[in-house]
Amino acid sequence: MAPPDVELECIEKSLAGDAEAFAALVKQYQKMVHVLAFRMTGSLADAEDLAQETFLRAFRQLSSFRAESKFSTWLCQIAVNLSLNWRAREGRRSDVHTKWAENAISDSAGEFPDELSQRVQRALDKLPAKQRAAIVLTVYENHSHAGAAKLLNCTEATISWRVFAARQKLKRLLKGAVL
Repeated sequence: MAPPDVELECIEKSLAGDAEAFAALVKQYQKMVHVLAFRMTGSLADAEDLAQETFLRAFRQLSSFRAESKFSTWLCQIAVNLSLNWRAREGRRSDVHTKWAENAISDSAGEFPDELSQRVQRALDKLPAKQRAAIVLTVYENHSHAGAAKLLNCTEATISWRVFAARQKLKRLLKGAVL
């Protein structure tokens, strides 16, 4: 991870039109954004599209980054919002996405190589979008409830409730799975 001053320098250079500086930021955070988008969508193709859209939006809105939080947090917020919007538009995923989640994920970066991990991802896919976002941010992305609340524009109590409800649903969905 680049030191904050190097990161801010890349942001300043990007704002001045240096494409290589923004490319360095993309390279730094590409995996984080892609994994987050995958966990939100359950689809490699949609995650790739959302990751690309996240960086396009970040580039277009780079002048609005105020450095009040980390650049990674700002990117994460963009990715989560795009993912939630995607979920609202797409509704339930098709059977093609489910097949992909079972077969293709082991070919990606080894994020979900075994059957249990695939079951967990399928269970995540069945959660309502806001509960999934709360679980992904707090469990997989290691954000605090306060940090997740900030990213999702809600209260910390709302995040706590969403995490609680999501865990209850996941327990039911994964009942009998060897964890």
